[in-house]
Amino acid sequence: MNRLTLRNSIRMLLIVTLFLGTTIITSLGTTMNPASAQDSKPTIVLVHGAFAESSSWNGVLSQLIPKGYSTVAVANPLRGVQSDADYVASVLQDIEGPIVLVGHSYAGSVITNAVHDNSNVKALVYVGAFAPDVGESATELSERYPGSTLAPTLAPPVVLPDGGKDLYIQQDKFHAQFAADVPASDAELMASTQRPITEAALNEASGASAWKSTPSWFIYGDRDLNIPAAVHAFMAERANSRETVAVNGSSHVVMVSHPDAVAEIIEHAAIAP
Repeated sequence: MNRLTLRNSIRMLLIVTLFLGTTIITSLGTTMNPASAQDSKPTIVLVHGAFAESSSWNGVLSQLIPKGYSTVAVANPLRGVQSDADYVASVLQDIEGPIVLVGHSYAGSVITNAVHDNSNVKALVYVGAFAPDVGESATELSERYPGSTLAPTLAPPVVLPDGGKDLYIQQDKFHAQFAADVPASDAELMASTQRPITEAALNEASGASAWKSTPSWFIYGDRDLNIPAAVHAFMAERANSRETVAVNGSSHVVMVSHPDAVAEIIEHAAIAP
């Protein structure tokens, strides 16, 4: 073999090797493409209820975030069902891809009205929450069955400039009423940081019932003193809940005292077809 032929052979060998190497890398890149199951996971949007704030979801978030879920804990204005729902709906509009919408307590009324025909909302999760039908209010539903002891624990209302009233739970009654299965030191902090809701919001009638067309999941505490367990069971059955969990011994803030159970049912909603 002369020198020219040898040089051409080496060149051809290098070209073949480079081609094969590129093919292997491309193949590996396709196998390990990050556009996989993680990217197909829905965004979890969590909305807190009355007398609470976004940090009430911290325990649940600590379960979901390490599993690759994108999450948003919305600061609920707590001013009125429709206005709060419109605000949450505006947050949803900026999220691409599927959404699991989660609400606690009064925020159940908010998420029920916030879907606004948004086709990205694939599931509703009610966490110790109201799921009203059109024309129903939080106050009316909480009184449908006996057991709510919230009213006597409320502090004197704060009168607002427009004549409305802001409601708080008395701090010394907060632990027993709202968060009985949470350590006293934690409940004390929650009482101090509670956000008020307007009296009008609790009495405002729902204008929609998204659970009639969007699959729903329910979890609540069987010792909830704000919304009686019988009310939760009624709403879940009426909504044809895909899964209903009553957590034994849990208070109204089941997401704080049992974050694992709440995160689990949210995941069930997230992976459901």
